[in-house]
Amino acid sequence: MATESKPSALPLTERQAARRGRILHTSAQLACQGGFDAVQMREVAEQSNVALGTLYRYFPSKIHLLVATMQDQLDHLHDALRKRPPVSASPGDRVAETLMRAFRALQREPHLADAMVRALTFADRSVSPEVDSVSRLTTAIILDAMGLPGPPTAQQLSAVRVIEHTWHSALVTWLSGRASIAQVKIDIATVCRLIDLTAPRDSTGTG
Repeated sequence: MATESKPSALPLTERQAARRGRILHTSAQLACQGGFDAVQMREVAEQSNVALGTLYRYFPSKIHLLVATMQDQLDHLHDALRKRPPVSASPGDRVAETLMRAFRALQREPHLADAMVRALTFADRSVSPEVDSVSRLTTAIILDAMGLPGPPTAQQLSAVRVIEHTWHSALVTWLSGRASIAQVKIDIATVCRLIDLTAPRDSTGTG
């Protein structure tokens, strides 16, 4: 049997990218229907029209697959934000607007949100590259939303990391029923003020 280059080791060919896209789409669909437990590797393979062994070459476990699914969902969000960027006055408000837009999207598919967040929570060291990719993409989304005229300051980058942690915690507490949507909105708005508080006076976007 002909060997296929490991997708994670080399850039994907057009065919491999299409196959990976089908897999991620199927993973998201199954998670939307039944959450974390509904995403079974054999079922994903069958519905994606790929061999089970091929699926495992792309994603060694369900956790790898669901973390990659989260990255794929964030990619779609990032594309949408580029087409329709936030319009609030300050960088902090623009980030809050962006994160609440993402949160509303997750609200529409709570089973998918729960599956992806559970995968991030369960991820061990073997999933570190995928988790790091999600973190880098989240950072990129926040930085794009800030819309700064120049590079962010070291303090702003620290604020971004705190915002990421708060965002993840807000998702967990909402999904577990320990925080209302209104409380999540307040928490996100509050933590996003750090961006403006840590910025040089002339880069807040308010004058």
